[in-house]
Amino acid sequence: MVAVFWVLAIAAVVFGFAVFRLNSMAQVTFALLASFLAVAGLVVLLGLGYLGVVIALMMVMEMVVMAVFMIMYMMNPAGLMPMAMYHNKPGAMSISVGTFVVLAAGILLVDWPDRPAGAASPPPVEPTFALGQALMGGQMLTMMTLGITLFATIVATVVLSTGRGRYDRLGDDLAAPVAADPAGGGVGR
Repeated sequence: MVAVFWVLAIAAVVFGFAVFRLNSMAQVTFALLASFLAVAGLVVLLGLGYLGVVIALMMVMEMVVMAVFMIMYMMNPAGLMPMAMYHNKPGAMSISVGTFVVLAAGILLVDWPDRPAGAASPPPVEPTFALGQALMGGQMLTMMTLGITLFATIVATVVLSTGRGRYDRLGDDLAAPVAADPAGGGVGR
């Protein structure tokens, strides 16, 4: 278990660092995904299986959506053209490394409290449920509705931004032998 922990921890840091070193949006997207999956694995190792799986599913879907939108809307093909991911490279790197050092020092140097044997409140029977209650309280229905609304907004935006679809090119019954392609070039055949 210790070896798996260190492999995942190093992978999370290395792929996170690669986000700032790679030079295309597509490569950065998958490096960020790999870093988040390593973090999800660490969360699973800590005994929070549900939370780890949620992190993995959420990050995979987020990065896939980002990759799809890059392919659809970026001017360079699929975000594969070289580009700088940030400006002021020395300043950004200094801030990133400094933040990492401060957070790591906090983890290692802070005297973490222990739960005494006769503590007033016993540990929760279901820690995942207790975490969800602490984070969300009574707002779970609100957040679920918000998620569906955001998804519907993304779908509506894509539909409304498409100037024409297969029904425009092939007719209402999709039976036209040749697509009516006003742009030329055979798109949609």
